[in-house]
Amino acid sequence: MRGTLLFGLVLAAACAALPSAGARADEPGEACTGHPGEVKLYVNVEGVRSSQGLIAVTLYADDSKKFLAKRGSLYVGRVSAHQGMTRACIYVPKPGMYGVAVYHDADANRHLNRNALGMPQEAYGFSNNPGTFFGIPRFSSVRFPVRGPQAEIKVRLKYP
Repeated sequence: MRGTLLFGLVLAAACAALPSAGARADEPGEACTGHPGEVKLYVNVEGVRSSQGLIAVTLYADDSKKFLAKRGSLYVGRVSAHQGMTRACIYVPKPGMYGVAVYHDADANRHLNRNALGMPQEAYGFSNNPGTFFGIPRFSSVRFPVRGPQAEIKVRLKYP
């Protein structure tokens, strides 16, 4: 329970008050969010239960100390939610190792809603889809490579 409470608090703090932009990327070549560059990451968010609100995609550099830390992300992109699967495209600075945290901001308030215990009340997920039953995943379990000018990952949402 304590690990789960900590998980909710850390995830909420990491997702709050971060810079963002919004666009929808239905196919490669469509609009991407972020600081324009040569490298794009397509994030396919699966299991979206409704088309209400936004999908927030938070990009982390290869630094475990900054993962889910307040102001630790490189960028937060937000796109309109689409039931079933939502595809987001964000620019990444260069090829390398990254991590992604995602949440479904169903009420579009730009914050991860949580209950009195700090538990998430909105769906969330991470790159590589690690288990979160015992709390926050380690950065080593969410790291993935971006090797070229385009990369693509899948993130399955977990609803509370």
